[in-house]
Amino acid sequence: MSLQKFILRRILASVPVLIGVSIITFGLMQLAPGDVVDHMIAANPNVQPGEAARLRQEYGLHEPIWAQYLDWMQGVLTGDFGEVYSSSRDASAIVRARLPETLLLAAFGWVFAILIAIPGGIYAAINKDQLGDDVSRVFALSGISIPNFWLGLMLMALFAVYLDWFPTLDPQTGLLSREMLWWLILPGITIGTAASANLMRIMRTSMAEEINKEYVTAARAKGLPKRTVYLKHVLRNSLISVTTVAAFLTASLVSGSVVVEVVFGWPGLGRELIQAIQLREINLILIITLLTGVVIVLANLLADIVYGLLDPRIRDEY
Repeated sequence: MSLQKFILRRILASVPVLIGVSIITFGLMQLAPGDVVDHMIAANPNVQPGEAARLRQEYGLHEPIWAQYLDWMQGVLTGDFGEVYSSSRDASAIVRARLPETLLLAAFGWVFAILIAIPGGIYAAINKDQLGDDVSRVFALSGISIPNFWLGLMLMALFAVYLDWFPTLDPQTGLLSREMLWWLILPGITIGTAASANLMRIMRTSMAEEINKEYVTAARAKGLPKRTVYLKHVLRNSLISVTTVAAFLTASLVSGSVVVEVVFGWPGLGRELIQAIQLREINLILIITLLTGVVIVLANLLADIVYGLLDPRIRDEY
């Protein structure tokens, strides 16, 4: 099978996955106590019971769960993701407005993770069971264990409040302005620490295994410099395992942005999702969840493409 056909099959196979995500999310929201009308009534106790019933009928909340889901899915297929009931705004418009902030934050997290994980994993593998390897293990264990909300608060307290190197609040400038990019360093480190720790350990383990293989011994016996063997041959084969893990870590970066955005007051999709859950805004919750699923599916699809680029034998199997 060619690479193009494989990509097409993966795209088609992702459709049932996304439908399953939407069904599970929709069902869980229905199991939660209360709905958006209940929250409206709680905010305005003077609302009459008849008015509450009228609102539920207007929003379609009086219909069975399966009918509500089919109505929503029909809207999705036509590009209509519904409105936010509490503000009468279009749910897709809110996502389009908040999506650039979340993507930029995730990009900062990935840049930090790659810059730390790849060089750190290479150094630990080359210096296996030495001091550098021990230090990398401590960093990896700490990065995986520390909750990102606590790490964010500590970084803010140290570098923003005590040392005054970073502003404590969003500078409210252009998204790609120098002030904004400087402020995003702390949130980027916070969201990327766990990913960098995982990638570093995978990189170290994979590269250490490759170093002990026969083709490395043969290359060294031919007189190739150690640096050339490691960076040209060993590194390329080691990146296959790292690519697999990197695709799965996309989910942790997306989910981690929910907490990090709240801690740093960053106006992205994560903070919008928290508010939507509190208000039971089902349309906004569903579109953000569906978008998250699309991102994760695309990340895994990209990983498959990278496999074919790193190892031509995988392309032949397609």
